[in-house]
Amino acid sequence: MQDFTQAQIHTPRLTLRTLIPSDSEALFSIFSDPEVMRYWNTPPWVSIVDAEQFIREHQAGMLSGEWVTLGIFARDEDALVGKCMLFHYDRESRRAEIGFGIARSTWGKGYIQEAGAALIDYGFNTMHLRRIEAEIDPQNRASGKALERLGFVQEGLLRERWQINGVISDSALYGLLAKNSPAKINN
Repeated sequence: MQDFTQAQIHTPRLTLRTLIPSDSEALFSIFSDPEVMRYWNTPPWVSIVDAEQFIREHQAGMLSGEWVTLGIFARDEDALVGKCMLFHYDRESRRAEIGFGIARSTWGKGYIQEAGAALIDYGFNTMHLRRIEAEIDPQNRASGKALERLGFVQEGLLRERWQINGVISDSALYGLLAKNSPAKINN
């Protein structure tokens, strides 16, 4: 069993670290925003309890080695601006799924590229993943472009995969192999 709770990654502008209970308010502020959650496969959070529960569950999952969930903090302000994850971790197959969410006020600042490259590097070099996958709503063109800039290739489309609040949406599937990653790979 691998414990990911001590994971901490520093980039020029960001710190990626484990979320703690005192991050609940800022996390709730981000993921209760309908625009942030527009293309997610879950509805916006409705109370601070959602954030508190998310943090508890993800701390436990990191302790048991099920996934890596890190808050994205702007280093100059020490402010939580989002979260990133490696989840659906399959140790035997050496693969995981990647996901991100950031505050609307930080869109367009390149934080997803910076955090994404660092998390991909962590996945390939520390977790020794062979493959990282992503699933997005194909209407979320900004996420598709961000994934492609990180080196991902669209590999498929699952039609009418999700229904959230009565809205049916497809899923575009992306993949990145360690051997094709622009990130520094040591395995």
